[in-house]
Amino acid sequence: MQAAPVRATAIPSFTTALRAVESLLMSGGQRTARRNAWTSVLEDRRRAKDRIEAQRVLDQAPGAPSPSTLPLSTPSLTTRP
Repeated sequence: MQAAPVRATAIPSFTTALRAVESLLMSGGQRTARRNAWTSVLEDRRRAKDRIEAQRVLDQAPGAPSPSTLPLSTPSLTTRP
């Protein structure tokens, strides 16, 4: 009995297959716009994570005001007498 032949090429990953389908269905400009949009989403998520971490550090700092002592709204720059 012979052993099964070894496959010389790797099976493409799911991501690779999706990109291949994407390249067939979309023109280059649409593909670029979609990737730029996704990059933007990832950057927004990173900034939000950084903002949350910075707020956590500020809240734990000594002498930081507790959330209950902070004003609910900012005062208006124009006040009436």
